Amino acid sequence: MARRQSAYHQKYIELGAELVDRIGYDAPYSFTTTEQEHIATRTAAGMYDVYHQGMVEIRGKEAEALLQRTIVNDLTRIGDGKVLYSSICNEAGGIVDDLTIYRLSGDQFWLSPTPSRVDAVVDWLTGKAHGANAYVTNLVSGSGFISVQGPSSRSIVGSMTDADLSTDALPYYSFTRATMAEVPGIIARTGYSGELGYEFFYPREYGAHVWDAVMTAGKPHGLVPCGLGALRSVRIEKRYPLYGLDLNESTSPLEANLGWTVRFDKGEFVGRDALLRQKESGVSRTLVAIEFPSFDFLPATGNDVTFDGESVGTVTSGDRGFFVGKSIALAYLTPEFGNTGTTVTVTSAAGETADGVVNTKAAYDPNREKARG
Repeated sequence: MARRQSAYHQKYIELGAELVDRIGYDAPYSFTTTEQEHIATRTAAGMYDVYHQGMVEIRGKEAEALLQRTIVNDLTRIGDGKVLYSSICNEAGGIVDDLTIYRLSGDQFWLSPTPSRVDAVVDWLTGKAHGANAYVTNLVSGSGFISVQGPSSRSIVGSMTDADLSTDALPYYSFTRATMAEVPGIIARTGYSGELGYEFFYPREYGAHVWDAVMTAGKPHGLVPCGLGALRSVRIEKRYPLYGLDLNESTSPLEANLGWTVRFDKGEFVGRDALLRQKESGVSRTLVAIEFPSFDFLPATGNDVTFDGESVGTVTSGDRGFFVGKSIALAYLTPEFGNTGTTVTVTSAAGETADGVVNTKAAYDPNREKARG
């Protein structure tokens, strides 16, 4: 079956991008090299197109109530124009998806799910909305999306909009309705890179125009287009989990070190009882980063993790952290071995072994000063 194409497909071709299949789409893996795109994001700016990233709308008088009983976080913590990170869990406490929630008003919310989980999220919420005054609409097919990430992102995006992008006016995890390159949409202080960054959601038909406008505005600031390779490598330096590898319906937020998003005191929500039992009894595994001293060893999904010859966990994803100069794995380990500073051994599928050091924080900017700046 032929792969689908995003609004930017012709731009990929013109720039000679390496294309791969990403859940049925032609997606750019890289335009130059993953390392170059990664370093540009950390030192200047990278432009990321997640092509079929988009929004799911929840609207109606009971929209907030629907979300309150289906997410683990507490929507009352944010006001209009703010963004909340949360998970949707099943009854067993497993993660249906981790996503961001945009509060447009008390009866209108936009959700930005993991692209591969859009249909699952829509189906889950539609089922939970049965009989309620809350309506779930998949807006992804009509959405355009572009993400500008890096220390120069404010200068680049600021040159294309009249919106005030200062931290005072638009702090981290907030958004504003604005025009960018004369196109109306939403500009959000969000991203998956761990850098200062802005994401723009707009009508899909303006895709080529927005791409060209961002590239033109970004050229004096060192902006480069970036592919999936760089998106995955910058996220692993930040220890951000990726759904489908590090998260799935059999992992819980408590196991994934996302317990800070679970608000037991807000009242009932799907999965609360299971998560409460897990909190009381303690988790049997915990998601950590394992850092290696160089790029000589590249950890991969399924690699076994041992301590003194005893199996203590499994790698869920691995990549090179090009800015910090080391390979990094995310892995679920039994809790007694999941403490920062513990040295463990990882074995590749080919039998190669390497020692790495556990880190429960991000290798890059662990205090999130860059994204909040």
